[in-house]
Amino acid sequence: MIGVIDTEGDCATWSFPAEPGAVRSARNAVRERLCAWGLGSVADVAALLVSELVTNSLRHATGPIGVRLVRPAGPLGVLLVEVSDPLRDPPRERTASPDDESGRGLLLLARSSRAWGTRPEEAGKTVWFELAVPG
Repeated sequence: MIGVIDTEGDCATWSFPAEPGAVRSARNAVRERLCAWGLGSVADVAALLVSELVTNSLRHATGPIGVRLVRPAGPLGVLLVEVSDPLRDPPRERTASPDDESGRGLLLLARSSRAWGTRPEEAGKTVWFELAVPG
C-alpha cells in the first residue's frame, strides 16, 4: 500500500501501487473500514466490487490506484465507493462467453450496486458505485 491518506470521519481514502498485491490490500482495507463503521452488512459486496475495479485498473493503467469510501450520513442511506486511476479511458462493458476468464466485472458491478458510473478527472478517471445500506 502506498499509503493511507485518511480514514477519519465519514470518509476513508487510500492510494495503492499498480502492483498485483494492490487488489488484496484494497479489499482488506475496505472490509476493515466498513466493519469499523458498523457497515459489515455491505463489507463483502463492497470489497468484491472494489477488487474487480482495482483489477481492471491494474490491467489497463500504470499509476497509483485510489480508493475512497464515503459513509452514509444516517443509519439508512447509501455508501459511495470510488476507484480512481490515471487512465482517462472509461471502462467498457463487454459480453463474456462461458469460457472467458475475464469480462464479467462491470456486469457484476451493475447487478450488485444501486448505481454506478464513471467521471473523468484531471489526471485520469474515477469509477464509482453506490450500495444501499440496510437499517
